[in-house]
Amino acid sequence: MADAEARRDPESTVTILLLGDPGCGKSTFLSRLKNGPNGPRGQNATTRENGIELLRDSDQPLLYDIRFSKKSFTLELYDTASPNQHWTTLKPDVVLLAFDISNRETLAGLKSAIQWRQDIIRYFQHGIGERIPVMMIGLKRDLRVDDETLIYPEESYRIAQELRCDRYAECSAVTGELLAETFEDLARLAGMTTTEKGGQTEGGCTVM
Repeated sequence: MADAEARRDPESTVTILLLGDPGCGKSTFLSRLKNGPNGPRGQNATTRENGIELLRDSDQPLLYDIRFSKKSFTLELYDTASPNQHWTTLKPDVVLLAFDISNRETLAGLKSAIQWRQDIIRYFQHGIGERIPVMMIGLKRDLRVDDETLIYPEESYRIAQELRCDRYAECSAVTGELLAETFEDLARLAGMTTTEKGGQTEGGCTVM
C-alpha cells in the first residue's frame, strides 16, 4: 500500500470504486485484468480460482497505467462489497457496479443499489448539477444458462438505465470474452473524467 501511494500522482489518477455482492466475480475480474499488458503494477497474488491468481484485499488499490486521447493517467481501483467501507476515506471519480450474470440475486442486489446511488450523491457529489459517472458490468458471462433463471442482456441493460448508469457491459474473466472491450470502455469513461466535459454520458446509458 505504501509503495502504491509513493508512485501515485494525484494530478493524473482516476479513482474507481467497484461495488457488488460478495462472490459476484469482482476479484476474479480484477485479477484477470492484471495479467494483461496494462495490468496493475506491483501486486502479489496468493490464491487461485479457475486457474487465475487472485489478488488480496491488502493489495488495494490496484493501479493500471492508461493512455486515452493522447493523455496518460493511472486508474486506481478499490474493490468492496460495502460502499460504506470507503465513505470517509475515498473520493472516487467513477463508480463501477458489478453483478453475476449466473446469479439473479446479485442483480436484485443492484436493483437495491438505488440506495447506493443516493449515498453516492450524498457523500461524493458536492457541486450543483454534478453527477459522478457510473458503469454497470455483468460478470461471469460464460455461465449464462438458458433456463428459467436466465438474465437476458436486455433485462440487465434496463436496470442499468433505471439506476441512471452511463454505461453497461458484460464479460467473462475466465474465458476472456469481451474482457478487453469492457476494460477499454471503463478506461474511456475514466479518461473522460480528466477532461473539462467530464465522464457523464449525454442522454443516458450506453451499452457495450
